Amino acid sequence: MFLPLAINIFLSATAFVVTNRLIPKLRDMFIKANVFGIDMSKKDKTKIPESIGVVTASVYLVVSFLFIPMPFTQHLLSDSKGSQFPHDEFVELISALLSICCMILLGFADDVLDLRWRIKLLLPTIASLPLLMVYYVNFNSTTVIMPVFVRQLVGHSLNIGFLYYIYMGMLAVFCTNAINILAGINGLEVGQSLVIAISIVLFNCVEIFMGRAEQCHSFSLYMLLPYIGTTYALWLHNKYPSKVFVGDTFCYFSGMTFAVVAILGHFSKTVLLFFIPQVVNFLYSVPQLFHFIPCPRHRLPKYNPSTDKLELSQTTFRYSELHPLGKLAVSIFKHLRLIKWEEKDSIVTTNNFTLINFVILKFGSMREDRVTWILLGIQCVCTGVAFTIRYPLAGYFYN
Repeated sequence: MFLPLAINIFLSATAFVVTNRLIPKLRDMFIKANVFGIDMSKKDKTKIPESIGVVTASVYLVVSFLFIPMPFTQHLLSDSKGSQFPHDEFVELISALLSICCMILLGFADDVLDLRWRIKLLLPTIASLPLLMVYYVNFNSTTVIMPVFVRQLVGHSLNIGFLYYIYMGMLAVFCTNAINILAGINGLEVGQSLVIAISIVLFNCVEIFMGRAEQCHSFSLYMLLPYIGTTYALWLHNKYPSKVFVGDTFCYFSGMTFAVVAILGHFSKTVLLFFIPQVVNFLYSVPQLFHFIPCPRHRLPKYNPSTDKLELSQTTFRYSELHPLGKLAVSIFKHLRLIKWEEKDSIVTTNNFTLINFVILKFGSMREDRVTWILLGIQCVCTGVAFTIRYPLAGYFYN
């Protein structure tokens, strides 16, 4: 493992350098191709290249393709007949890169064509099919270890069969779209993805140190270290004040990468622990995402040019005309003080239901970079919570 890992680290560092130099050189190319946007949270309305995530994803793929033979060099040199060659591990690596490549292609199509939300939910499902097929052929393990408090009812473990594949497909959909939902301000998409990737790498290192499933966690490191290299380079250009926008391509690429290591690394529940802020943001956003409450196309915070700060963005509605589930949601959120509530002449005005707006609600209007740092701080704190749940607390439920 040591030599392939050392080569992977070298390639990851090379990927960082290449990506960091490539992004500035390609900015004008994207603008000339009319792939650009305007930063609505800045006074200066200059053109900023969009969908730069395709650059980092392309560098990641090139580096990963170069790395393909490295974990298998010993087998290739020592066994000319190939009878002992780990074909299952090789197929896992190829299928992982295939799923990621498909997601990059579909993500770039979304950036260019601006696809509908129902299509966005379908794309990760399609891209995850090669992954699920390889999992079926190599493992087909659909048994779930049950917590202590339910073992008297269902036993130590439960085979859920085809439902497990539905769960893994939904995991791919969630990972890709959860990052895309918690986005829209400089450095947030890239920053949260970087924290999640580093968290998973730390988890892999702990597990390898403890002597658990070395092959699975080595595979995860091989996939994530080049990702961290390219993503850190992108963050340097995307952080406040952003010189480039990452686009949906990066969000889909990141989500599928995390889904790949979660499924083939056999630690999908642990990966979800590192998505605590994204899970909270999704649950908080559900009333608007499912249109129980009016949902504008963009729910970004409102920019105040006179103060150069972000303020709450709002939505208005008549409470009496809401869907019953919408009435229930806003009543609960109002009671828990999770939203700002203003009512005049039977017209209700609340903030949009996103974690970004919630931070502004609790901390007040502030500059964009401070909002990002608070949210990344929350992401880091939740990583600590995830490790606490995974190790000290897990023993009480799965001893």
